Amino acid sequence: MNGNGTGEGTGALEGAVVAVAGAAGPAGRATLLRLAEAGATVVGCDAHPERLAEAVDAARYAHGGATVTGETVDLLDLDATRDWAKRTEAEFGRVDGLVHLVGGWRGSPTFQETALSDWDALEKLLIRTVQSTSLGFQEALERSDRGRFLLISAAGASKPTAGNAAYSAAKAAAEAWTLALGDAFRKAGGEAGPRTASAILVVKALVNDAMRAERPNAKFAGFTDVTELAEAIAGVWDRPAPEVNGRRLWLTPQP
Repeated sequence: MNGNGTGEGTGALEGAVVAVAGAAGPAGRATLLRLAEAGATVVGCDAHPERLAEAVDAARYAHGGATVTGETVDLLDLDATRDWAKRTEAEFGRVDGLVHLVGGWRGSPTFQETALSDWDALEKLLIRTVQSTSLGFQEALERSDRGRFLLISAAGASKPTAGNAAYSAAKAAAEAWTLALGDAFRKAGGEAGPRTASAILVVKALVNDAMRAERPNAKFAGFTDVTELAEAIAGVWDRPAPEVNGRRLWLTPQP
């Protein structure tokens, strides 16, 4: 058992190589820590090099001896993303996971006030990065005996509100793309079933200690703490690929 959770993910992730896209934010930091704790080699990327370096250093220091690296990759560029996947596999010999944590939010007071410029921004952040990472890492993940592609999504994709039209639609598109990857993994597995899984972890929203400190009176009802999300991410490796492939794994009540 470890100090950050149940320890259930440790065995399944021991020696695994997991890439984390969007590794510099609060959820990324928590995920780097949890995966390193479980014995994985963790390869992070983010568009913010200074914040990424801080996140990588924090994970290294928290878990002495853990291999945690980071680099800046343009995930809007498919060729650059494919090169990242190839470099990772060449350096570490395998790729057992891609965790997609690239986020972003734009909203409006009403549906009529929706700015289509919000869609333009969210399409890049929430959809294009999923397309690049899934296409870039698919073949490496299929070569793994425990490959996982994990998308973090929001309940709003299934029940959009008027002021979140662009955000919810972008999340829904990202989910559809991720499920299509799962179907590719299913077909590749044949009668034996998929060896690799593509799954979606669904939250209402995320919360971290800094948010609580900024708003001490806020309840953040139904929000998932980033450490709980990291624990759930690690736990996906404990479950057989056929059990999680093509599935939405709800960390909040399903609408």
